Formats: sequence, structure tokens, C-alpha cells
Amino acid sequence: MIPRIAFTPGEPAGIGPELAVRLAGAGSFAQGAGGSAQIVAIADPQLLQQAAAQLHQPLELLPFDPAAPAQATPAGALYIQPTALATPAEAGKLNPANAAYVLDTLRIAAEGCLARRFDALVTGPVHKGVINDAGISFSGHTEFFADLAGVERVVMMLAAEELRVALVTTHLPLKDVSAAITGPRLEQIITILHRSLRHQFRIDAPRIGVCGLNPHAGEGGHLGREEIEVIEPALDKLRALGIQLIGPLPADTLFTPPQLARCDAVLAMYHDQGLPVLKFKGFGHAVNITLGLPFIRTSVDHGTALNIAGQGIADSGSLRAAMSQAIELAQLRHL
Repeated sequence: MIPRIAFTPGEPAGIGPELAVRLAGAGSFAQGAGGSAQIVAIADPQLLQQAAAQLHQPLELLPFDPAAPAQATPAGALYIQPTALATPAEAGKLNPANAAYVLDTLRIAAEGCLARRFDALVTGPVHKGVINDAGISFSGHTEFFADLAGVERVVMMLAAEELRVALVTTHLPLKDVSAAITGPRLEQIITILHRSLRHQFRIDAPRIGVCGLNPHAGEGGHLGREEIEVIEPALDKLRALGIQLIGPLPADTLFTPPQLARCDAVLAMYHDQGLPVLKFKGFGHAVNITLGLPFIRTSVDHGTALNIAGQGIADSGSLRAAMSQAIELAQLRHL
């Protein structure tokens, strides 16, 4: 089975176009995934050729025919579904005029996944600020795809090597986190995480470590009562359904090797509780995975890197890891 993977390079002024060219030049899109794939870039062809010229690297763009059988992408090439920029992009310089282009690429790719034209979607980095500067409300890929797919709740999980970290809250100010952590939300997110670990990652009996919100997990209520009043009751309800949950434990205890050895995934309460550990362990080859969508979506673990865009020095390791993970998950789905 040759999976067909949609790929969106993201912000045209960032490093995404360069990463696309490097991905094509790598020659193998399935390192560690046990097979080949057809990679279809949803992008402006001139933008990719411009990036290839800056890198002095040949790039062949092959026409994409969704009606034809999937074919492995040859080295030095990408299949292309052309989507036009509103205005030419300049590396390192954001232009709100191209915000709609970025969202068009995401929409085309996601709709293709929903229509089963693609087996998975891999996304490059976007710039939330410039999209909002264009007058378009946008909080991130995760929320955009959930809205498009009509899904009430999705879960952001990052993975590097054997460490998987999922989040209860994502892009929220810290002052709003406590109010957002409710029993129903925890139950939804842990159910999605448990189901995804079983069915997407083929872990028969997943063990999930759960962080507390407060220092020392509240210290018996002396440093906060969210653990006692919200988190522990939700975990007890889910344990009664057979889900294996460890915690809530203090984050500085749970993120230690002996505790991590007991877990297939860790659930952090907020963005900067879990992701610094994950990125310290695996920055440059970590993968962002959206759980709970009706299609497979992976992404890079970094931003647009405008400060180095166009200089030919961007590291494509995270994109290669995201592509490999998408291919592997697509193949597992077909088993």
C-alpha cells in the first residue's frame, strides 16, 4: 500500500518552502515507516521553484491526478496541486495579503483527506499573527481542522522518540487555564487520547500519566484544590471504565525517567507544562499529531523561523519525522 500524503508548506515567507525542497531532495519519504509514499504539495509552484533556485537544488514538480493510482514520489520531485499566491512572497517578510492563500492550502488538503483523496496530511509552520493581521480569526492548525471537520474536541499531542505528551489546554493565556480544566473536558480529552493510542498507535492497553495543575499537585489542597475537586474525580470515573491512569502527579515528578517508563503517554494540563520537556528531549525531530480528527494529521514542532528564511540553513529533521509518522500511521490504518 502506497499512502498518498497531502503536504502544506505553510507560511510562504517562512522556512516552509525551503523545507519542501529539502524534503524532495531527501529521496526517501518513509525512513523508519517501512514503505514509500506519494507526496502531494498543496502550494504555489513558483514559490517552490523559487526556493529550489535559492538552494541551488533541482526540483521537479509532477502533476497530481487524484483519479490515478498512488505512485511513490521519486527523489528530487514532489507532486503538486497548484494553489496560487495572492502576491509574490519574499523570504523573511510577512505579508497579510497571502494569509488567505495559507488557509486555502489547509482547507484544500483537509477537504481532500475528508473525501479520502489523501490518506494523511502533513503541515508546515504557519504564522498565526499575520493571518489575524489580515482580519481572519485564526488560533492554530488544530482548531482550524476541528472546525472544518465538525469535531467538537481534538487533542494536541507531540511525540519524540518514546515520549508522547498530550495537552488538556493549548493556546490559552495562563490566567485562563484553571477555569478551562473541567471534569467533562478532561473526560473527553482522555477518552480521545486513550482511543487514539489503541487504534492509531496499536497500543493494546495504554498507560497514561496525568500531571497535576499546581506545584506538588496541590500538596493536599494547600497549593490549590483543582486536583481534589476536578482532576481526581474525572480520573476516577475513567478508571471505572477500564482506562489505566497514573496520577495526578506533580509535573516535575512525572517527567522523570522512572515515571515515564511506566507511561505510554503523558497528559499535561497546559502548553508550557509539557512541551518544554518534550522539545528539550527531541527538538528538531519531534512531531505534532492532532488526535480526534477523522483523518491523520501530523506537523513540525517549530515555527516559521522568519529570521533564517531564505538563507538555506533550515533543518528539515522535524518535517521528515512528521512525514515518516504520517506514513506509518496511514499504513497502520490499512492493516
